Amino acid sequence: MNTAYASLEARFSDLALMGSISSLLGWDAATCLPDGAAELRGQQLAFLAGQSHARISDPAVARLLAEAEADPSGLEAWQRANLREMRRHWTHRTCLPAALVTEMAQLTTESEHAWREFRKNNDFKGFLPYLARIIALTQETAQIKAEVLGLTPYDALMDSYSPGLRMAQIDEWFAALAEFLPGAIDDALAQQPALPPAPGHAPKEAQEALARRLMTALGFDFHHGRLDTSTHPFCGGFPGDVRITTRYDEAQFMESLLGVVHETGHALYEANLPEAWRLQPVGEALGMAVHESQSLFVEMQLCRSRAFFRFAQPLLQQELGMADTVSAEQLYTRAIHVQRSLIRVGADEMTYPLHIILRYELEKALLSGDLAPADLPGAWNDGMQRLVGIRPDNDANGCLQDIHWPGGAFGYFPSYTVGALIAAQLREAMEYTLGPLDALVEKGEFAPITEWLKQHIHAHASQHSMPALLQNATGADLSVQPFQRHIRARYLNQR
Repeated sequence: MNTAYASLEARFSDLALMGSISSLLGWDAATCLPDGAAELRGQQLAFLAGQSHARISDPAVARLLAEAEADPSGLEAWQRANLREMRRHWTHRTCLPAALVTEMAQLTTESEHAWREFRKNNDFKGFLPYLARIIALTQETAQIKAEVLGLTPYDALMDSYSPGLRMAQIDEWFAALAEFLPGAIDDALAQQPALPPAPGHAPKEAQEALARRLMTALGFDFHHGRLDTSTHPFCGGFPGDVRITTRYDEAQFMESLLGVVHETGHALYEANLPEAWRLQPVGEALGMAVHESQSLFVEMQLCRSRAFFRFAQPLLQQELGMADTVSAEQLYTRAIHVQRSLIRVGADEMTYPLHIILRYELEKALLSGDLAPADLPGAWNDGMQRLVGIRPDNDANGCLQDIHWPGGAFGYFPSYTVGALIAAQLREAMEYTLGPLDALVEKGEFAPITEWLKQHIHAHASQHSMPALLQNATGADLSVQPFQRHIRARYLNQR
């Protein structure tokens, strides 16, 4: 093997291990960190970020990359892809000054912890100094990356989360959705049945037991993962030790149920990445748009379906003591109920993309300087009224509701809706091979579905570009049309 390449593998393996430590410290901060320890945790994460940056910025890495790229002839296909991904990681990481990386890590750790209190207290003014500083550092980051990558500042940020995704594509897809969804939402609201009564009180412990059974049925391995609680549900950890979180409302168990299956989709992707490529860049998930496609496939395509609730109803009766008079059809009707609502994470499948379009518009304006941070609440409220047709009653239900900006994640939001588009396209391709998925879901036979995803998505990790991955899996470029067909079929009875 190319000795320069072998040396790079060892170096990037160390970097991946450091990243896994940071990920678990982040999980701990979100689940059980004492209130008084946020500053120390910020210092710990900042130290790891600085050490990681110093290692990848070592001049020897640039020399080894050039040497390995000069003669890749002895490398296998996955190793050549790994070398490409090493170069991409190196470019994104080394173009930033170490001081900027360390400051951002410290600030966002403190900001995320502070955000929880400011959101609880509906205190945007208290959070504003954090937000303004994060935006300033993000603008600096975006400008540096843009110059190095030859991209616009926003494209440069988005490339960190979903490699190759560009505003030109997003603008086209989002324009089509903005044209299609308002009328479709009006039609759905006009014809959907009345919302059935809530199924009833469910203790947290019972919900957790149900969650574990559903996660196991979907293929989650508790020998290599955990389920915990946090303010904002997420999937963290690292392949081989995957951590997901949820939150419980004893009066509304459906929120946790659907949140758990969503995060399980993320977890299955991480768990099923090629073990032989673990700790290497090529072995990582192919960006957040593809990651979101996996969670939304499980939640929206599989589990918000009549078939799923026919499968799950007996489990709900066993674990939650749900009355046998609550039918699968009633549960399904609640799961797909369309409503103009304020909170993104609780939004239905039809209105959700409009929440994302709003955030996409606002973060571009914040980073360009067209919108001052202090003016965010008003712009947010006006945008919600224009796009979703409802106005927030306070900032906790408005611009303070998401953890992404407190965590410095600008350029991330488009991944959610692009993921929904991918998920719908994957389902159409999968059904061409497996037949109607509802027939499998109703019987709880998820293994063929997971195996298809492993074969066509998970097993390829970051070996291919997103367009190539989707072409290989579905035979077509990404389009809004499968998603539109899915919406028409589920909500408008148009097949």
